Amino acid sequence: MAKSAIQKIAMNPSENIAYDKLVLSQQNVRRVKDGVTIEQLAEDIGRRKLLQSLNVRPVLDGDGEETGTYEVPAGGRRYLALGILVKQKRLAKNEPIPCIVNRSGTTSAEEDSLAENVHRENLHPLDQFRAFKALKEQGLDIQEIAARFFVSTATVKQRLRLASVSPKLLELYEKDEARLEQIMAFSISNDHARQEQVWERISGNPHMQEPYYIRRLLTETTVRADDRRAVYVGAEAYEAAGGVILRDLFEQDSGGWFQDAALLEQLVFDKLKLDAETIRADGWKWVETAISFPYGHTSGMRRVYAEPAELSTEEIARYEAVKAEYDALDAKYAEMEDADQEIEDKLDQLGAELDAFSDRPQVYDPAQKAIAGAFVALGANGQLQIEAGFVRPEDEPRVETGDDDEEAEGGDCDPSQSDDDSANHVVVNGRSVNGASDTAEEPEDEGIKPLPDRLVFDLTAQKTLALRNALASDPDIAFVTVLHALVLQVFYRFAKDSCLEINMVSNSLSQVQGLADTPWAKEIADRHEAWDRDMPESNNLWEFLLGLDEASRKALFAHCASLSLNAVVEPWNRRPGALAHADVLAATLGFDMVTAGWEPTVDNYLGRVTKARIIQAVREARGEDSAQLIDHMKKDLMAREAARLLVGSNWLPEPLRLEGDAAVDAGETIPEDAADETALDGDAAELPAFLADTASEEPTIQADEAKDHLEAAE
Repeated sequence: MAKSAIQKIAMNPSENIAYDKLVLSQQNVRRVKDGVTIEQLAEDIGRRKLLQSLNVRPVLDGDGEETGTYEVPAGGRRYLALGILVKQKRLAKNEPIPCIVNRSGTTSAEEDSLAENVHRENLHPLDQFRAFKALKEQGLDIQEIAARFFVSTATVKQRLRLASVSPKLLELYEKDEARLEQIMAFSISNDHARQEQVWERISGNPHMQEPYYIRRLLTETTVRADDRRAVYVGAEAYEAAGGVILRDLFEQDSGGWFQDAALLEQLVFDKLKLDAETIRADGWKWVETAISFPYGHTSGMRRVYAEPAELSTEEIARYEAVKAEYDALDAKYAEMEDADQEIEDKLDQLGAELDAFSDRPQVYDPAQKAIAGAFVALGANGQLQIEAGFVRPEDEPRVETGDDDEEAEGGDCDPSQSDDDSANHVVVNGRSVNGASDTAEEPEDEGIKPLPDRLVFDLTAQKTLALRNALASDPDIAFVTVLHALVLQVFYRFAKDSCLEINMVSNSLSQVQGLADTPWAKEIADRHEAWDRDMPESNNLWEFLLGLDEASRKALFAHCASLSLNAVVEPWNRRPGALAHADVLAATLGFDMVTAGWEPTVDNYLGRVTKARIIQAVREARGEDSAQLIDHMKKDLMAREAARLLVGSNWLPEPLRLEGDAAVDAGETIPEDAADETALDGDAAELPAFLADTASEEPTIQADEAKDHLEAAE
């Protein structure tokens, strides 16, 4: 049987038809204006001419004959764009237009119009990225590319950045094995090896493939641009030193990330050194610099403060003249019935001049600066934070005590010793005298000799008891006396001018990172500085305290007493009675850490415990369903999500709970493998034994040993 012949396809011919012979077909299916506007398409045709012919059909008369006019069912937007060019006289009316003429009649005009739009495949985004990159390599700048394709320069930068991602990752995107959002996240870094390393880390776990997590991994060794160090150095200086700033063109990045943390740190220290030299040149004995100092770094130092600069004779005369003029004009204006703008302006002018006298610069005494120094650190906003006027103990001026004779005699003596006149020494009424026996006969012709030490001891012992009794009968003066002793230790450090043998200990807590940035530390520091500025010389302190009103005296007493409070749990220093009293005190004050503003964060708790502890915290605060949302996550991501879940939950870890607060449910236990999570996570840390829940883990202490521990603690 003969094989049938395959019918060959005959293409519609291409003809150049004058524009004024073309009309828009009413059978064009496109009705909704979409995509590139007609005006932009006209500009593009004007630049690069027509890239695609029009699809046309001849218009027939009643007898079926061609009329010489052609309708355009497919390519209507190009036809309209050409019409704009004709109106602008950039194109002749009879300009020949390339057209494909369909005379076959095998398909309708509507079908041709629909087929042209439906069968069109949009360009894959990756092809567009690469095309923009090719244009850039051909010499076109970003602005020119943006102008030619009617997009913003930011869009061009984004496309070029995406095209610079690792070819391996772009290939995965081309195969739909990676999402566009992921490629956008990878574009933060220009390190292809690092990009591929991160992909290997996340590719096996769908929960780790979110764009925000990719960005976090790519920037985990960088420093954010809003970090105090980056703000202090500045992007310009960092880049001038060869540093690279990573930018995210697709999300708000607050200035990006400084890639080279080591370089940034070096620039910080170099700049701090220069700033310190400038400050030291102002007359300070020493200047210490650091990015941040630990809490309590000024402990043990006295502080001196600047005072307003003294007015010169001319300034005093000017102040009195302005004040007199202001008072006279103010009194005159008060008697006037109608407002006078001229007088009001004059009063404002005089008032501003008086304020300038009050707000004159404050200066330090040069003699004080010669023994004092300053701490220079970076504030949270990246600006220099200068704490000046601190005097180290070794720099304190030496006070002559008049004890040279005493030292020559061999130092202090035991008041209980007997009557060896040559060995005794006592200070009476501020004078250093040699003691004498109270039983030895003294020749009358030698005059009155100093009292023996033993007699002085006996007499002053009686005075001490009598004074104790008198002080006990006057609670108000007793309060001032104790306050006097506390203030000496808090504000004067080494002054020994109190007759009370009261010693106050204040733990600096300097080993805790970030403690100085807490709101409680800042409130205490502000309150302490306010009182410190008001303190007189130590020898005038008693009169100063007596002159305070009762409320101020109580406030100062509370401030000093509060600095001795210590509720820190330390494994080597067990103080069960003291810690129990801290809870009782908190209950009396109506205090709890939630009200004080504490919330669990990655830094202060969640990032420092095991995964089991994190899950336990979420379970206690939000329930089992919330705990199951995070139990599959890696440690660092789990901590971040837990912090988000615990916001507003009022949850507290065991060491911050007071007696009666909700504790861990008795039926809930830590999984047996919790102890191994430190090794598994790599960066997790076990809780110290003294904070562990399980009673069996506590070391067994015999009764006698427990008694010794308690006595030692007391």
